[in-house]
Amino acid sequence: MSQLLTGKNILVTGASKGIGRGIAVEMARQGANVSFTYLSSVEQGQALEAELSALGVKAKGYRSDASDFKAAEELVNNIVTEFGSLDVIVNNAGITKDGLLMRMSEEQFNDVVRVNLNSVFNVTKAALRQLLKQKYGSIINMTSIVGVTGNAGQANYAASKAGIIGFTKSVAQELGSRNIRCNAIAPGFIETEMTAVLDPAVVQGWRDGIPLKRGGTPQDIANVVVFLASDLSSYVTGQVLHVDGGMHT
Repeated sequence: MSQLLTGKNILVTGASKGIGRGIAVEMARQGANVSFTYLSSVEQGQALEAELSALGVKAKGYRSDASDFKAAEELVNNIVTEFGSLDVIVNNAGITKDGLLMRMSEEQFNDVVRVNLNSVFNVTKAALRQLLKQKYGSIINMTSIVGVTGNAGQANYAASKAGIIGFTKSVAQELGSRNIRCNAIAPGFIETEMTAVLDPAVVQGWRDGIPLKRGGTPQDIANVVVFLASDLSSYVTGQVLHVDGGMHT
């Protein structure tokens, strides 16, 4: 099978585990050179760098906090120096601090918005000069079905993910004339290390409520990232693609 991303230089934030890891691996399989960030999971980050390099592409992990504006600038500068260009950005870094609004602290709200939403602004803004210079780019922002529908106990997370949708649509309108595209992916229930520790009966209940009768996998998300990163989607911008098994239709 021919590779769809041969020679493209791609950044994936928050890639040491879960969906981000799945995306990074599939990008490399498709021939892309991959730079990625991690924060606390140092060993997993180093292991991923070795795994990606073994696929025959250039790969480098950076310990960097995307929610820090200056760190994001430094990150992008380092990547452009190391790789020569930056063709695709996958803004995937994110956290949850769930709880009912009546019990949610200011810190819990601000932390989630800062990591999930500010990081998308920081990295996109930092990459802008390079993208404008090369007159090409695809920005892919990971939102969530919760950003579309809301979810009890996740007011902070839903607000951050809804913010990403508004940001994505605005950036698409601003940068379209420069041949820079910006889209978002809204995953539904994706089964990762985080869901493996939940009560199996609860998880099965969620699966039963999904039209396709299964949870998604990181690979399901990675496949859509490949589409948006590649020239197959050259006329797609400003969109939110729901990858949720029909959960929100």
